[in-house]
Amino acid sequence: MAFEVFAVGVGRGELALAPVPGGAGDLRADVEAISQWGATMVVSATEAEEMQSLGAAQLPDLLKEAGIEWAHFPIRDFAVPESTVASQWAALSQGIHQHLQAKGGVLVHCRGGCGRSGMLVLRVMVEAGTAATDALVQLRAVRPCAVETDAQMGWATKGALTQA
Repeated sequence: MAFEVFAVGVGRGELALAPVPGGAGDLRADVEAISQWGATMVVSATEAEEMQSLGAAQLPDLLKEAGIEWAHFPIRDFAVPESTVASQWAALSQGIHQHLQAKGGVLVHCRGGCGRSGMLVLRVMVEAGTAATDALVQLRAVRPCAVETDAQMGWATKGALTQA
């Protein structure tokens, strides 16, 4: 099964969510697909133990070999970032926006490519100036399962003015 990337345009670049690379059993092929898609940065929203158990333990090394920047922003499944992780969001977000403005591709993954990754992608879209409701419609048009809980929706749209 080919690695699937669900992308939306943000700024001058593309922002995408996807299931964990290697989850279907071929991490190298998935990293190649991510590279072919045009990723300049990958953000892993899975916890370290989860990456290990899902076959993605070597992801950071393989991305480095492919010349793709990697960031780890671990979040428990179905949850929002804990305060120690959330405090790192400003710096990570700035890096993501820099990649997008440079016409790069930023891929965010979690286990299934829905909740945690959807929450982060939605947050970036809102930060880039898209109204939260519009951003969610755009995101769910490409990935209907994006953002799975009310808490994730709240974190993603924190500080945003939701417009009907």
